[in-house]
Amino acid sequence: MSQVLREQTSAVESFVALLRAHASVTRQLNAELNTDHGLTISDYEVLLFLARAPDRRMRRVDLAEQILLTASGITRLLDGLERSGLVERASCPGDRRVVHAVLTDAGLAKLRQASESHIAQINDLFEGRYEEDELDELASLLSRLGGSEPADCAPPA
Repeated sequence: MSQVLREQTSAVESFVALLRAHASVTRQLNAELNTDHGLTISDYEVLLFLARAPDRRMRRVDLAEQILLTASGITRLLDGLERSGLVERASCPGDRRVVHAVLTDAGLAKLRQASESHIAQINDLFEGRYEEDELDELASLLSRLGGSEPADCAPPA
């Protein structure tokens, strides 16, 4: 087998392993968040982004971009969070065409409550399979694929 073919095979195998691991971990953590707190991972991520945003508000279009959802996808997600009282819709005083998503006090409380068990579940999942030095290497390797932003899953204090 040629060197080029071996390299392609390793890359493809790595990609497939990454996709399968992502799907498995996401499914497990999503089920736990949903059972424990009635949230999906996407809900949690939206609440986390809003908690970190100035005045706990973001333009819906910017939030969609950060969460990697379409405009209709973020609308559906935010509609559910609004019905639950965790997020509210607010207009922009300077531009009536712009709509913000705003984290409510109830949403921040829910995020803080969920973060305790969610972070513990992440730690259990990874620390049960990897040594500390392996986790450091894994984080370093995966960061090369994109996203150098902080990887903190906890809400601001």
